[in-house]
Amino acid sequence: MKDETADDENWGQQFDRLPETAEDRVVEGRPSRNEVVEWWEERFGIDPATFDSYTFWEKGAGKIWAFNGEVVDPIQVEGLGMRILRTRQRHWKPSTNAVQRFCRDATKNVIELSPGEAKAFVAGHDQQLDWWEGDWGYLTAAHEISGDLEPLGVGLYLHGELRSTVPKGRQEELVKLD
Repeated sequence: MKDETADDENWGQQFDRLPETAEDRVVEGRPSRNEVVEWWEERFGIDPATFDSYTFWEKGAGKIWAFNGEVVDPIQVEGLGMRILRTRQRHWKPSTNAVQRFCRDATKNVIELSPGEAKAFVAGHDQQLDWWEGDWGYLTAAHEISGDLEPLGVGLYLHGELRSTVPKGRQEELVKLD
């Protein structure tokens, strides 16, 4: 059991609310709520107001979760809302669920894939896409479906190659993609 007096340590078996600002931080390395919201705005152009009703939590080292509601802090549960981001590494990585949920309105770092490229992406295949002229790093891979641009998942773009990070259990072999 965690020593309840050790508030300045990260404990991987419970969710701890992110501090509002960096000045409020007591656990070294833990991002603040403001830093998380700013990252989504800077990386994908997501309006910060999108996250107004969400609380942010860390469980483990750098696994950030969003919860649309309020609960006691800290809380020992297996899951709380949706895992949205992995921090505590050089480049923060968004989760597939978060990109699919929040990046419908993204204005930056969205790579629009053709039907063939989208099929390859959701099947988990990496592909050479030298035509992309945007940022390198983690992108939202998207495809137009029924007139709307829909986020498919997270891709890692490096040296002209789009690497699919669609989790193996969610990869699909699509027969038809409109």
